Amino acid sequence: MTAPSTTARLTPAGIKISDGFSTKIAFDRDPNVSFWEKEVTPPGFDGGDAIDDTTMHNTTYRTFASRSLTTLTESSITVMYDPDVYNNILDNLLNQEGSVTVTFPDGSTMDFYGYLRTFVPGPLVEGEPPEAEITIQPTNRENGTSTEESMVLTSVSGT
Repeated sequence: MTAPSTTARLTPAGIKISDGFSTKIAFDRDPNVSFWEKEVTPPGFDGGDAIDDTTMHNTTYRTFASRSLTTLTESSITVMYDPDVYNNILDNLLNQEGSVTVTFPDGSTMDFYGYLRTFVPGPLVEGEPPEAEITIQPTNRENGTSTEESMVLTSVSGT
């Protein structure tokens, strides 16, 4: 049996983005939907809970294994909106699967299949614009054929 070994941290490759401005979301079903992004949380990855593979042959520790499949996590966005967005959402986006693009500040893009799952307006307050929280649910499948599809990251030069 071999013990884990030490690994030295190396200098990261790529471009360090110093400012999250300006990150935008686009839906192929309605690329000019009537909201303006204020805060964007792009999708992430979730490997799932560990699989407990402990047996009566273990002597000191419980042992675990990683799962095989990965989840692309939901994206959440705070937006300002035009009240007409209600029509855009009901007609084109809510529960309507399609391609979604996140454009990062350096121009890199992440494209994935998904849909607008929630649009939750905040309170309307004097002196403040109307805001809402939206949630985009990745589906990881092409909506016409239902084939499994990964997200596609297109990096700009230098990343």
